[in-house]
Amino acid sequence: MKEELRSLEDEVPLGSGRSNSVPFYSVPLVSEGEEVLSDFQKKFFPGSTKADWDSWLWQIKNSITDAGTLSKMFDLTEDELAAMKEISLPFRITPYYASLLYGRDPEYPLRKTMIPRTSELIRSFGEAADPLSEESMSPVPNLVHRYPDRVLFLATEFCSSYCRYCTRHRVVGNKNELHRFNSKCWDESIDYIARHTEVRDVLISGGDPLTMPDAKIDYLLSRIRAIPHVEIIRLGTKVPAVLPQRITPKLLRILKKYHPLMISIHFTHPDELTPESSAACSRLADAGIPLGSQTVLLKGVNNDAKVMTELFHKLLMARVRPYYLYQCDPVIGSAHFRTSVDEGLDMIRQIRGFTSGYAVPHYVIDAPGGGGKIPLIPKYFQGEDDDYVYLKNFEGKDYKYPKHS
Repeated sequence: MKEELRSLEDEVPLGSGRSNSVPFYSVPLVSEGEEVLSDFQKKFFPGSTKADWDSWLWQIKNSITDAGTLSKMFDLTEDELAAMKEISLPFRITPYYASLLYGRDPEYPLRKTMIPRTSELIRSFGEAADPLSEESMSPVPNLVHRYPDRVLFLATEFCSSYCRYCTRHRVVGNKNELHRFNSKCWDESIDYIARHTEVRDVLISGGDPLTMPDAKIDYLLSRIRAIPHVEIIRLGTKVPAVLPQRITPKLLRILKKYHPLMISIHFTHPDELTPESSAACSRLADAGIPLGSQTVLLKGVNNDAKVMTELFHKLLMARVRPYYLYQCDPVIGSAHFRTSVDEGLDMIRQIRGFTSGYAVPHYVIDAPGGGGKIPLIPKYFQGEDDDYVYLKNFEGKDYKYPKHS
């Protein structure tokens, strides 16, 4: 593990594109050996096979990264075309995820999260390149020590698909940052964790750590698990949503070696819960890995209580616990995605009480300036006097709880 950690693009073989909006849990039965290719794959990746499509390496190598290729698949608006000439965050989308957008109009929610718009070029009040002040809390190049007993380990700058509201614009997809992710920097971070016995929980993120080759994932997990005081290892990823082919038997065998291991998955919209992504989550759950979702509240994408409730219900069906609903971080160029905090609180009001508690996440703001995650809840506590605590329930009805027996 002394070689430089390179971008995965340099490590996967060349290849040549399936899916589309299949109803949830309605995968057609296919005879053994039968090749079923979607119209999307046949049209845009001619000559490719089902084995190609089902290969995560093929998906990454054939990801769409330029306006010319994207224009062949979608009728891009003038605004989208103009944005792609000037964006700072690279554009990348896997063929699998692109197939979910195929045939949709420009206002389709998932399209907004992946295809750039000129709104990204506008810097609004309070926005910053590093809104969470991660750089100021990095004692070594790719480790963030914000909480007393936890650290964030940034293992890679690469993602298989780039979300347009990413809070790490400054690092993700930026090849000028590759020097931060070589073996020397990894060793510095691991040595830091080993020296700091208060650290009991390590979150590995990036970029997306599950886009790394199996050998590198195995190496990193083995080094961290060998530290006696590290109790929990977590992985933050969007792979099951954008690259479900990555959840292979070999990867599962590696992950199972390092329990207790948990995975936080970034899901945005119920349409991401396809048969493929749901199966990927089930495979992870079958490997004994607790799964939680981290969803960002996004204007025009999921800021609707019915949409959000459908997402949380589908996540539970895929054995993923809705954990965090994030207020969108004020990263540069994100104003068009951000809702008001009142809208987020109202979202929680509309969900709580009308579904099971497991389906209600914590609504949080990751405080700008490095304050960490601050939970926000609607005002259910209405005050108290000598005899009672006064409460308002999810329906807006008033109740009182006696303070004395």
